[in-house]
Amino acid sequence: FLDASSRWQLLFQDPATPVMEGIIEFHHDVMFLLVFIVFFVLYMLSAAVVQFTDPASARDTFSHNTLLEVVWTVLPSLVLLVVAFPSFALLYSIDELVNPAATLKSVGHQWY
Repeated sequence: FLDASSRWQLLFQDPATPVMEGIIEFHHDVMFLLVFIVFFVLYMLSAAVVQFTDPASARDTFSHNTLLEVVWTVLPSLVLLVVAFPSFALLYSIDELVNPAATLKSVGHQWY
Protein backbone atom coordinates (compact mmCIF):
# COMPACT_ATOMS: atom_id res chain seq x y z
CA PHE A 1 0.00 0.00 0.00
CA LEU A 2 2.74 2.46 0.87
CA ASP A 3 4.78 2.68 -2.28
CA ALA A 4 7.39 5.26 -3.12
CA SER A 5 8.91 5.96 -6.48
CA SER A 6 12.50 5.02 -7.06
CA ARG A 7 15.16 6.82 -9.03
CA TRP A 8 14.74 6.52 -12.80
CA GLN A 9 11.42 4.74 -12.39
CA LEU A 10 9.72 4.28 -15.76
CA LEU A 11 6.45 2.53 -14.94
CA PHE A 12 3.56 3.24 -12.61
CA GLN A 13 3.77 2.58 -8.90
CA ASP A 14 1.76 -0.25 -7.39
CA PRO A 15 -1.92 0.75 -7.42
CA ALA A 16 -3.66 1.26 -4.10
CA THR A 17 -7.20 1.60 -5.45
CA PRO A 18 -9.30 -0.16 -8.08
CA VAL A 19 -9.55 3.15 -9.96
CA MET A 20 -5.78 3.29 -10.37
CA GLU A 21 -5.78 -0.33 -11.54
CA GLY A 22 -8.30 0.69 -14.21
CA ILE A 23 -6.16 3.67 -15.22
CA ILE A 24 -3.09 1.46 -15.57
CA GLU A 25 -5.02 -1.12 -17.60
CA PHE A 26 -6.42 1.60 -19.86
CA HIS A 27 -2.90 3.01 -20.30
CA HIS A 28 -1.60 -0.40 -21.36
CA ASP A 29 -4.44 -0.86 -23.85
CA VAL A 30 -3.94 2.57 -25.41
CA MET A 31 -0.16 2.12 -25.58
CA PHE A 32 -0.60 -1.23 -27.35
CA LEU A 33 -2.88 0.43 -29.90
CA LEU A 34 -0.48 3.35 -30.26
CA VAL A 35 2.53 1.10 -30.89
CA PHE A 36 0.54 -0.85 -33.48
CA ILE A 37 -0.45 2.38 -35.25
CA VAL A 38 3.11 3.75 -35.20
CA PHE A 39 4.57 0.59 -36.71
CA PHE A 40 1.80 0.44 -39.33
CA VAL A 41 2.45 4.07 -40.33
CA LEU A 42 6.20 3.44 -40.49
CA TYR A 43 5.60 0.40 -42.70
CA MET A 44 3.27 2.32 -45.00
CA LEU A 45 5.69 5.24 -45.20
CA SER A 46 8.63 3.03 -46.05
CA ALA A 47 6.57 1.10 -48.61
CA ALA A 48 5.50 4.36 -50.24
CA VAL A 49 9.08 5.62 -50.37
CA VAL A 50 10.29 2.37 -51.93
CA GLN A 51 7.41 2.17 -54.40
CA PHE A 52 7.43 5.78 -55.56
CA THR A 53 11.18 6.24 -55.97
CA ASP A 54 10.90 4.58 -59.37
CA PRO A 55 8.47 6.56 -61.58
CA ALA A 56 7.71 3.48 -63.67
CA SER A 57 6.29 1.62 -60.66
CA ALA A 58 3.90 4.41 -59.64
CA ARG A 59 0.31 3.27 -59.95
CA ASP A 60 -2.63 5.44 -60.96
CA THR A 61 -4.94 3.57 -58.57
CA PHE A 62 -3.50 5.44 -55.59
CA SER A 63 -4.76 8.81 -56.78
CA HIS A 64 -8.53 9.52 -56.85
CA ASN A 65 -9.36 6.17 -55.26
CA THR A 66 -12.74 6.51 -53.54
CA LEU A 67 -12.47 3.28 -51.57
CA LEU A 68 -9.07 4.27 -50.20
CA GLU A 69 -10.37 7.70 -49.17
CA VAL A 70 -13.35 6.15 -47.39
CA VAL A 71 -11.10 3.68 -45.56
CA TRP A 72 -8.64 6.28 -44.33
CA THR A 73 -11.54 8.41 -43.14
CA VAL A 74 -13.53 5.67 -41.40
CA LEU A 75 -10.61 3.76 -39.86
CA PRO A 76 -9.38 6.61 -37.61
CA SER A 77 -12.96 7.18 -36.50
CA LEU A 78 -13.25 3.54 -35.49
CA VAL A 79 -9.94 3.74 -33.63
CA LEU A 80 -11.21 6.78 -31.74
CA LEU A 81 -14.39 4.91 -30.82
CA VAL A 82 -12.34 1.93 -29.61
CA VAL A 83 -10.42 4.28 -27.32
CA ALA A 84 -13.43 6.41 -26.31
CA PHE A 85 -15.69 3.69 -24.92
CA PRO A 86 -13.25 2.35 -22.30
CA SER A 87 -12.18 5.91 -21.54
CA PHE A 88 -15.71 7.04 -20.74
CA ALA A 89 -16.40 3.87 -18.76
CA LEU A 90 -13.31 4.57 -16.65
CA LEU A 91 -14.27 8.23 -16.28
CA TYR A 92 -17.75 7.38 -15.01
CA SER A 93 -16.38 4.75 -12.62
CA ILE A 94 -14.05 7.39 -11.16
CA ASP A 95 -16.96 9.80 -10.73
CA GLU A 96 -18.95 7.27 -8.70
CA LEU A 97 -19.89 8.72 -5.30
CA VAL A 98 -19.25 6.73 -2.15
CA ASN A 99 -20.61 7.66 1.28
CA PRO A 100 -17.57 8.71 3.31
CA ALA A 101 -17.08 7.74 6.96
CA ALA A 102 -15.93 11.27 7.81
CA THR A 103 -16.05 14.63 6.09
CA LEU A 104 -13.50 17.38 6.69
CA LYS A 105 -14.23 20.97 5.76
CA SER A 106 -11.56 23.63 5.88
CA VAL A 107 -11.91 27.38 5.49
CA GLY A 108 -9.00 29.54 4.40
CA HIS A 109 -8.54 33.28 4.27
CA GLN A 110 -6.01 34.82 1.96
CA TRP A 111 -5.26 38.24 3.44
CA TYR A 112 -5.74 37.89 7.22
